[in-house]
Amino acid sequence: MSLLASVGDALAMAGSMTWQIAWSLIFGFTLSAVVQAVVRREAITRMLGDDRPATLAKATGLGIASSSCSYAAVALARSLFRKGASFTSAIVFELASTNLVIELGVIMALLLGWQFTLAEFVGGPIIIVLVAVVFRIFVRQRLIDAAREQADKGLAGSMEGHAAMDMSVQREGSFGARLFSGEGFTSVAHINVMEWAAVIRDIVIGLLIAGAVAAWVPDSFWQSLFLTDHPVLSKVWGPLVGPVIAILSFVCSIGNVPLAAVLYNGGISFGGVISFMFADLIIIPILFIYRKYYGTKMMLVLLGVFYATMVTGGYAVELIFGALGLVPDRGRAQIAEQSITWNYTTWLNIAALLLTVALLVRFIRTGGREMLAMMGGAPDDMAGHGHGGHEHSEHDHPGEHIGDNATGSDNDRHDQPRDEQSRRGRAGRDRVPDEHRG
Repeated sequence: MSLLASVGDALAMAGSMTWQIAWSLIFGFTLSAVVQAVVRREAITRMLGDDRPATLAKATGLGIASSSCSYAAVALARSLFRKGASFTSAIVFELASTNLVIELGVIMALLLGWQFTLAEFVGGPIIIVLVAVVFRIFVRQRLIDAAREQADKGLAGSMEGHAAMDMSVQREGSFGARLFSGEGFTSVAHINVMEWAAVIRDIVIGLLIAGAVAAWVPDSFWQSLFLTDHPVLSKVWGPLVGPVIAILSFVCSIGNVPLAAVLYNGGISFGGVISFMFADLIIIPILFIYRKYYGTKMMLVLLGVFYATMVTGGYAVELIFGALGLVPDRGRAQIAEQSITWNYTTWLNIAALLLTVALLVRFIRTGGREMLAMMGGAPDDMAGHGHGGHEHSEHDHPGEHIGDNATGSDNDRHDQPRDEQSRRGRAGRDRVPDEHRG
């Protein structure tokens, strides 16, 4: 087969997978934007000041509501930590906001099967509990203090501007009144487009990698790698090797789903897929960001804790779903359709694209392009550039762009007391039992 034909096969495979999941991505991100539009960032920070079980449950729920790409979630977790959230709560929030989200579950159901979506939402809480327990027992207070000192330097990582923006609806009122107002429409449009801008690179890369792997790598390679001739060893090996493949893929959670389908058809175990999916938070670029945010020691701690808990979560899911008879047969993942036809996928894609056009027009008409230009800014440069300062200029006059003068004053006044509160409260944050202090 010629090189051109091989490239064509890979692109065709990637294009087919894109067609299958386009509508679910669009509707998933829109639903996520609706939830984020009514959840204010300052409220999140206030709720995450310690690492009690009830607080960690709130961190999980708020993370699910604040769906983000991996890079933005990591940046937002650091922002919450700097403003006074406990380190454990911030990390739990990060885990939930990348791996326990609606759009990810829908895409997994489409490409892999509903069992994988259920497994993601069963394995996720298991991993979160394990992370919290390990942090409580083994992570010393002096290490957390050093991480906070490093975090307070405000070194830029990736998607800092996006993480720092609070684009939620700021007006008071009921859920419906806030959401169905002009400000609510604008907020949903801004969040939706900004989320797409944050993840589109990883989604495209993930689809291209999955297309290339599906077209070029023979099944015999995967069967040998995943020990498919040894059923018991395969179940042991899958969760161990899954995160390693994810680390080397450089792709975020949603972008990893097409590759996960290829790997499952190739022979990786059910638990291995779950471990692979959660490991988007320890890919090499994000490890470098952890080092910049929290220092080398905490980066190594996060790598070790995440890897160990993700492997354990994979084993737990394998055992639970195996005992219940819910593990689907290998080779059933939907990698590609034979052709595009007038079926439900086509009609849903058309509806989703029309929705995208409506949101994109609203985004552009209400100053979204200026916000888009700021999404990669340094964290401390973004103070006052949240959505809340724009409600009068952009919602009452949709044709106007965002003005800098309209942005900062209210948010700055709110940020100052929060920063002061976080400084006063640091001595009481992230407490661990005395016997574990360094």
